[in-house]
Amino acid sequence: MSVNGITCCGSPSCGTTCCTSEAKAKTETKASAVTGNTNAQSGVVYEPSAANTVDSSKKTYKPNTELVNKLKADAEARTQQMRNLVEQLMRGQGKAIGTADDMWSFLRNGDFTVDAQTKAQAQADIAEDGYWGVNQTSDRIVEFAKALTGGNPDKIEEMRAAFQKGFDQATKTWGGKLPDISQKTYEATMKKFDDWAAEAQGTATIA
Repeated sequence: MSVNGITCCGSPSCGTTCCTSEAKAKTETKASAVTGNTNAQSGVVYEPSAANTVDSSKKTYKPNTELVNKLKADAEARTQQMRNLVEQLMRGQGKAIGTADDMWSFLRNGDFTVDAQTKAQAQADIAEDGYWGVNQTSDRIVEFAKALTGGNPDKIEEMRAAFQKGFDQATKTWGGKLPDISQKTYEATMKKFDDWAAEAQGTATIA
């Protein structure tokens, strides 16, 4: 069994770490503000400005730094867990562990075997609702973008562009087209950015 599928977007260098790091860098500069699950109760925080005493339609969007830090820490921990698993696989099959590129090459080639326990864990992680699955990964990416911007609809396209850049970087690091799960996660994430934009414009439809 190949564990290529447990990569985020599925690549651990992407999704919640690589993809969102670009978004985080951009947002922190402007607002001084990343295979665990997001917590719905720690959602977007909207903080009305003083101008709301005159015009309630005007709002100041404040980054949710608590949620940003939580998502980042969780992503880093889960990514390290996955990296440790890959390194264990490499050592077990006599493969030298050098740079990160060696690890991506090892996964990309798929020339390895895994034990039953590792296989079961990988399958659970990349399942439809697994941590590195399409649903949870795309949710985390968009939730991270909302937390960084405080839900500011004017930042949607900036966040989308940052995700696109991160995905392109992950593809380059991987050394070719990312696994199918990554492509599906990309599509799901873009759809969720579209949904966010539609909701902001008041054009969202009820399924």
